[in-house]
Amino acid sequence: MSDAAQIAGQRAAAEYLRQLLLKPGHYRETWQRRVARPRDDVINQMAIADIIVDHLRLVPGRPGDTTMMSYQLRDTVSGALSGSQLSMQTLNLIIDSFGFSEDEAGRLRRLWAGSATISVMSGTHAVSVRAAQDVDAAIGPRFHHTLSLHDHIWVTQDRRIDRARTMQVIEANAQGVDRIPFLCDNNVLTLEVGQGCKEVNGTLRRIGADVFATEILLSRTLDLAETLTLEYWMSYRYPGDPTDPAEREYRRAVIRRVDNLDMRIEFHPERLPAQVWWAHWDGIEGDVLGQERVSLDSQNSAHRFLRSLDRTVVGFHWQWD
Repeated sequence: MSDAAQIAGQRAAAEYLRQLLLKPGHYRETWQRRVARPRDDVINQMAIADIIVDHLRLVPGRPGDTTMMSYQLRDTVSGALSGSQLSMQTLNLIIDSFGFSEDEAGRLRRLWAGSATISVMSGTHAVSVRAAQDVDAAIGPRFHHTLSLHDHIWVTQDRRIDRARTMQVIEANAQGVDRIPFLCDNNVLTLEVGQGCKEVNGTLRRIGADVFATEILLSRTLDLAETLTLEYWMSYRYPGDPTDPAEREYRRAVIRRVDNLDMRIEFHPERLPAQVWWAHWDGIEGDVLGQERVSLDSQNSAHRFLRSLDRTVVGFHWQWD
């Protein structure tokens, strides 16, 4: 890996690390307990050092770890969070100290290694697609059609929407299709691409007052009528307010026709909702136009399939108590 690529990888991993530590939930609560007056938007570096020291004393890896003091790690923590000096050894130490999940740890390591298949999203406003023509005008004509779309969403024990996996089969409507647009809001923390995808364009741009977009580059260029199966994952950073209706729903907005939409939402077995509804809304921010109560299956999930939809918003919403 070149020096430039190594620096870029360290900075990308550091950005994701900061987002994980600032994201409402267990990680942020862990370091904030060490701070007299914690701020939700500023990471206290000495608190991070304290947590690492506690881990080293419990699981020493070399002589001196059991007598390590927090102040000795001040520069290490600063370099890691800024991305200026983030070694794999330090990254692994932070991963182990905080107990990051397997998905999060793997994503951090891949970012550090310079993966172009992951993008840390850093938009500052929630998406509000007020008019389909505004989006079309910004991103240009659509050169593909979605033949099938499968969304699998996970809700964690702390009642947060955590991640989603999407499988999408596209068909080229023109010659030389090598990318598709991806729209997101500020609740999307990372986008990681897999099957059928080459990489994320890497540039997150504002295409409207509240709309952000990037591009997914395809693993191969498609000729007219050729198809390709894509797989990608999104992680989220919802604040964690179960009383907020926006955190008790998952909507899929379709601006142009999509065939064969399959949506599944899965809840943690230790925290199941009291009620779940399948619904369609009057736009991204509009009210529910119609809904149907659904039951969870033996895997604590709800599922719906639609043969075709166009210019509509559908999904699930739920009630905890």
